[in-house]
Amino acid sequence: MTISILCLLLPLVALYFCDRLPDRAQNFVMPSLVTVSMVALWDLGVVLSGSTVFPTPLQTWDGFIELLDSNRLWGDIIASLFRVSWGFFLATAVGIPLGLVVGWRVRAFTALNPIIQGLRPISPIAWIPIAILWFGIGDGAGIYLIFLASFFPVTVGTMAAVRNISLVHQRSAENFGLEGMELFRRVVLPAALPQIITSLRIALGVAWLVIVAAEMVGMDSGLGYLINDARNAGSRYDLVVATMGVIGVLGIGLDLLIRQLEKFDEVRWGYVKR
Repeated sequence: MTISILCLLLPLVALYFCDRLPDRAQNFVMPSLVTVSMVALWDLGVVLSGSTVFPTPLQTWDGFIELLDSNRLWGDIIASLFRVSWGFFLATAVGIPLGLVVGWRVRAFTALNPIIQGLRPISPIAWIPIAILWFGIGDGAGIYLIFLASFFPVTVGTMAAVRNISLVHQRSAENFGLEGMELFRRVVLPAALPQIITSLRIALGVAWLVIVAAEMVGMDSGLGYLINDARNAGSRYDLVVATMGVIGVLGIGLDLLIRQLEKFDEVRWGYVKR
């Protein structure tokens, strides 16, 4: 308990002196100190509550090592990433072109927007029984659910990106003789790309949430299934929390991966450095 209190206090003191560090060092040191503080709070909370069920950080780490030694974790990670990758790719391949067309063409917007807005509020989790009915228990159902979870954020975000383009940009381009597809290709699409990438980040986060929930109730592999299996196997909450940590780390990695698109010259202009 004493160690937990020290681990909690030392990062708070160190944060006070972080302003003296270079910016690059701060980008690493500050998140690390906050993480240490949160782990200390976690350990302190378990100790003070006297819980014998919820694991401490050390017990969770031991559970993580156990998962690594069992060689099961990698298979479940691959299964979840496979479903998310294919579902997200298909949603992007369909949602971005559809969003561009619906956002750019008034008649397409009038015809399709009510349908999109009507289906969008339906939770992807509600589609699990239908997905299992159509595709059975396996990758097909998972990919279908990820497609649904990603499709609407991507499509709506792309529509909004196109429709929110400043009229000043369009009229300036028209003054230089651009119109039709040339206007769309050289002005509308580049102007919409930053917001489209933001919608991709949101969609990928939603997809990662949905696949874990879907695997908990309707699949026989993946990280969600691993959580459910650990809970049922004698309430192994150390394995449950360890798997949750893996999900969080993978989520950070996926977000960093999609953010690499922001570095392209065609997109970088739309982001302000702070």
